[in-house]
Amino acid sequence: MRRSWFAGVAFVAALATVAFLLVPVIAVFANVSPSRLVGALGEEASREALLLSLKTTLIALAIVVVVGTPAAYLLAARDFPGRSVVLTIIELPLVMPPAVAGIALLAAFGPKGILGGWVSDAGIELVFQTAGVVVALVFVSAPFYLRQAVAAFAAVDGRLLEAARTLGAGPFRAFATVAVPSARGGLASGVALSWGRALGEFGATLLFAGSLQGVTRTAPLAIFSDFAEPGGFVAALALSAVLILVSAALLLGVKSLGGDRVDVDEGAARL
Repeated sequence: MRRSWFAGVAFVAALATVAFLLVPVIAVFANVSPSRLVGALGEEASREALLLSLKTTLIALAIVVVVGTPAAYLLAARDFPGRSVVLTIIELPLVMPPAVAGIALLAAFGPKGILGGWVSDAGIELVFQTAGVVVALVFVSAPFYLRQAVAAFAAVDGRLLEAARTLGAGPFRAFATVAVPSARGGLASGVALSWGRALGEFGATLLFAGSLQGVTRTAPLAIFSDFAEPGGFVAALALSAVLILVSAALLLGVKSLGGDRVDVDEGAARL
C-alpha cells in the first residue's frame, strides 16, 4: 500500500516537473508563427546578434577546450597540496551572480582594473569591444566544461594509462590516445554545457563589454533590447525561439555522442 501511495506521489511530482519546465518553452513557439521566426533571421539586427553570438561563443569554446582539457586532466590525475582550493576557485563562477562576474572582470581587466594597465600596454582593448565579449564568455562558461572534464578524466581506468606508458607512450601520447578517447562522452557533455552557457550569457557581457549593435550585442542582449522597445515582444520571442532550437540541437548532439552516458558519479567519487 505504501509503495503504491509513494508511486502515485512520485508520478504527480514528475508530471508537475515536466509540465513546469515544458510549458514556457511551448509558450515561446505558440506565440511565434513559423513565418515570423524565419523573418526574425532576416532582420539585420537579429542576424548580426546571432552571427556575433555564434562567432564569439565558438572562439570562447575553442579557448576553453584547448586550455581546459589538459588542465582538467592534470587536476584529475594528480594529487597536490591546495588541489581542493584550485577546484573551488574553478567552480566559483558557477555560483557567482552574472552582474558580479561583470564587475569582477571590470575590476580585473577594465581601464582602471588591476591588470588594466598591462592590457592597454599590450595594445588590447576589451571594454566595449568584441574581444571583451569573448573574455566574458570564457569566464562564465569555462567552469561548466572543466567540472565535467575533471570528472570524466577521473573516471578513466588508470590501468589503461599504465599500459600505454608500459608500451612506451609518453605523457602526451597517453593523454591524446587513451585519456581523451576514453573520456570523450564526458568531454562532449562539458562542451555542450559550456557552449549553452556561453550562448545564454547576459549579465557579465553587458557590464563588461556593453551592448553595441554589431560589436558586442549578442543574441541574449538583442532579446533584452527588443523586449525593451514598444511592440518588440514578438521580435524577442522569435529570437528566443532560435536560441531554444540551438540549445536543443546541442543536447541532442551530446546524446548522440554518448555524453549522457558518462559515469560522472564514479568520476566524482575519485576526485
